[in-house]
Amino acid sequence: MDTSKAIYELRKWKGLSQEEFAERLSMTRQAVSRWERGETVPTTDTVDRK
Repeated sequence: MDTSKAIYELRKWKGLSQEEFAERLSMTRQAVSRWERGETVPTTDTVDRK
């Protein structure tokens, strides 16, 4: 499973919108959207926040 699909699946499994997911990570909704589209990937610093 690639990173974009894993992020999408995790967010959906938790029942969160992109906005809610982003808030929990102290990120923007746009960043989450870019991750899910595979345009960018989160840094290890982002993943380690929560």
